[in-house]
Amino acid sequence: MSPTTSSGKISVALVDDHALFREGLREILESTADLVIAGEAGNSSDAVRVVCDTRPDVVLLDVEIPGDDVLETVTRIRTLSPSTRIIILSMYDGPHLLTRLLAAGISGYLLKSIHRHELLAAVRGVYEDPGRVVLAVSRASLAQVEGPQPGVLTDKEKEILQLAAQALSNLQIARRLGLAEATVKRHMRNIFVKLNAVSRIDAVNKAMAASLIPAQSRRESD
Repeated sequence: MSPTTSSGKISVALVDDHALFREGLREILESTADLVIAGEAGNSSDAVRVVCDTRPDVVLLDVEIPGDDVLETVTRIRTLSPSTRIIILSMYDGPHLLTRLLAAGISGYLLKSIHRHELLAAVRGVYEDPGRVVLAVSRASLAQVEGPQPGVLTDKEKEILQLAAQALSNLQIARRLGLAEATVKRHMRNIFVKLNAVSRIDAVNKAMAASLIPAQSRRESD
């Protein structure tokens, strides 16, 4: 379908690896007279291709889309189509990742628990005002974005880092904890930001030095 310039409607690309969720988004957006679906994708490479082919006004992008890191995907979309507004959809607040995504130029970060009228308002809002940023996150998450507290790891982040200290890969950690690999990657990114770490080993060393994880974790892999 044609983008806004030819149809008079706001064109939206949907990027999520769950077909049922995309179908729900499509039904919500197509129920309104001013929105049109420009294209759909289920992974990062297809998302970039859809944006390149259609130049949509807005992209609704799942934060855990399979393929490239979400920050890399955002950067590629922004490079290919600077006028396209990117709204991230997520199951989690992820304050530290949110901070980096905002720096990368996203126009919105919405939890998937929002109501349809909030989604529609966000899409219209970022389209009508390119300078607007729409956030639908918890107050606690917003507080951390406004004033982050580096070094404070969540229980899940500590658990993941302890497994990383045993030289387990992201995929192995994901299988051990029953998580998606993309979720583990997201947690690792948050850990790096909080600890100001440049590598997994650096993060482990800093966490052990600060007694955030037990020092014996590394010895378990020996």
